[in-house]
Parts: sequence; structure tokens; C-alpha cells
Amino acid sequence: MDRKPRRAVLRVLAAVCAATAALGAASPGATAADRVTGVEPAASRVPLRVATYNIHAGAGQDNVFDLDRTATAIRDLDADVIALQEVDVHWGARSDFTDEARELAGKLRMRVFFAPVYDLPPATPGGERRQYGVAILSRCPVRGAWNHEITRLSTQTPDPVPAPAPGFAEVAVKVRGTLVHVYATHLDYRADPSLRRAQVDDMLGILAEDSGPKVLLGDFNAEPDAPELARLWGPLADAAPSGGKTYPAVHPVKRIDLVTVSPDVTVTGTRESDTTASDHRPVVADLLLHGRGR
Repeated sequence: MDRKPRRAVLRVLAAVCAATAALGAASPGATAADRVTGVEPAASRVPLRVATYNIHAGAGQDNVFDLDRTATAIRDLDADVIALQEVDVHWGARSDFTDEARELAGKLRMRVFFAPVYDLPPATPGGERRQYGVAILSRCPVRGAWNHEITRLSTQTPDPVPAPAPGFAEVAVKVRGTLVHVYATHLDYRADPSLRRAQVDDMLGILAEDSGPKVLLGDFNAEPDAPELARLWGPLADAAPSGGKTYPAVHPVKRIDLVTVSPDVTVTGTRESDTTASDHRPVVADLLLHGRGR
């Protein structure tokens, strides 16, 4: 599996494996593919359940931090691969300086890859570095993991200008012999769409480097018909064009949490969960992967 190193900020497969071992997740459990009953799909049609969830740093719609509640909401999705946004790792008091990526992986007995957007010095001397970003949880074996740069406007520096920054996660996972590339993103939240448009272009450039089935998951901070997302449609498809709204979690008015797939992926079903463990609703999609990828 060749990669162009100019795109990858970090090559961290070893870190993923080490985190899994430290969590004691020796057996991640059966995947959705293993739970399929009835007629076995053809070898070229491999089932996979994916999800995307903005976890609001572990705080619910009530703004109360409760990572056990977050873990329960994720577990109820019963997904094989899950993209998480707004993940704190020793970030601050709002999440008790917890390593949320590792804690959630341990509670759920899943592999984890954390891709920080921000990596700041410790709050106190001798403390852990403060990090914030996205994460991908997986029941499936992880063959590679990368933290890519896309254009961002920092919230941590005064007078920021658009510049490349990390926090666009990619993992290559093996599902019954088929390699699928799964990406997790969190696009800019500001009203000006120009930065999101640049981020879409950056993501498409990264996706173009991979062959085989691809799944892009995330909080896009824009609805699918927004002009700045238009270039996505063609290389990818919206998995739930008739799906429900996802934000806010209570009485949602926008569908901004999306599952998108490449043409060699078939969507067999989608749903949103009405949990209030975050201020977003998670989205789940059942997929069939075509071909083996590389």
C-alpha cells in the first residue's frame, strides 16, 4: 500500500497497535460482517457498519460531562468503525483532563486512532500535553493510520490565517480480506463557506491517493446541498440523502453529520440515533464493500 509522504503528517500504525495492547483489547469482538445471517454475500460484497458522532467532548445536550454516557451511546450504535469529532485528550477541566480517545476505546474494547488538530503544552508543569481533534474507533484490524493536513483557521492563535493543519484522520482497515480506507473529518464551523470549500478540495486530493472502497465520515458543518460541498458529489455519494436532521440533538434542524461513500460501496440502510449524550445525533450506515482495495 504505497502512500505519498507529502500528504501524511504522521505514520502511526505502531501507535495504534500499542494503544490497543495497552487497553487490553486483545479480542475486539465480532464485526457486523460476522453477524450477517441468511444468505452469505458474495466474496466481492463485504458488509461493514460505520458511524459518525460528534461527541461534544463527552458532554451531553445538558452540557454535563459524562463519558460513560458517551460510551453507552456509541455502544448502542453497534458499528464496526466509528468516526468521532470533538475529542479531548488531557485538554482541560471541561473533560476532567481525560484522554477521551483511550478511555472510550477501553470501555468499548475497540482499537483507536486519535488525530489531533491542536497539540498544546501542558496546563501545568509536568502534566500531559493538551490535545483536541478527531478519532476513529475500529473493531476491524488496522493496517495503517495517518493524520493528514487540510486548510484550517486556528481557534487557538490570535489573528489566524488559513494554513495547513492536521486533524484529518485516515485508517486503512481489513474487513474479511477487503481493505477499506475510512476518513474522519470536522470541517470549519464559521458562516463563511470559503474555508470549507478549501477543506473539501484538500480532502478530495488525499482521497484520490487511495484505491478501493472509501468512506468519509464527519461533522461537515454544512448540509449536503451547500455549494461548498458540491465537489464531493461524484467522487463520493451521500449515504442518507433522505436522512433525518442531526443537530442539535434535541429537535434537530440541520443535517450536518454525514456518511459519504465511494462508488464501489453500496449503502443498504442508514439511521440516526435520538440519544442526547451529545449535542449532535450520531448517524449509522450499513454498507457493502466491492473489491479488495490495496
